[in-house]
Amino acid sequence: MARWRDGRGELLVDGVRVPLEIAASYRARTRGLLGRDAVDGALLLSPAGGVHTFGMRMPIDVAYLDRRLTVIAVRTMAPGRLGLPRLRSRHVLEAAAGAMAGWGLTAGVRVRVCA
Repeated sequence: MARWRDGRGELLVDGVRVPLEIAASYRARTRGLLGRDAVDGALLLSPAGGVHTFGMRMPIDVAYLDRRLTVIAVRTMAPGRLGLPRLRSRHVLEAAAGAMAGWGLTAGVRVRVCA
């Protein structure tokens, strides 16, 4: 699978198109959603195996993806939490709390990224 660059793209979840921000550099992954009040669509952290919500202003949905972009697990995290790393996780998606359920994103679903 090709490596992505920081920028914008689109996430496809079972026919649903979601605006996507890609954070592939160390600096972009480290910043993530820190200091934001909202997120438009989703943020893809790649590579990443786990996340935290220290310094976040809002609860978020977190989806752990394997190397084939299949969802391993989806969790909702409140601000100030440390998420457990997932052993097979290669990428992490973040979105506003409740958004992923609306997209039908659950464990076992395979997503597509158009950068």
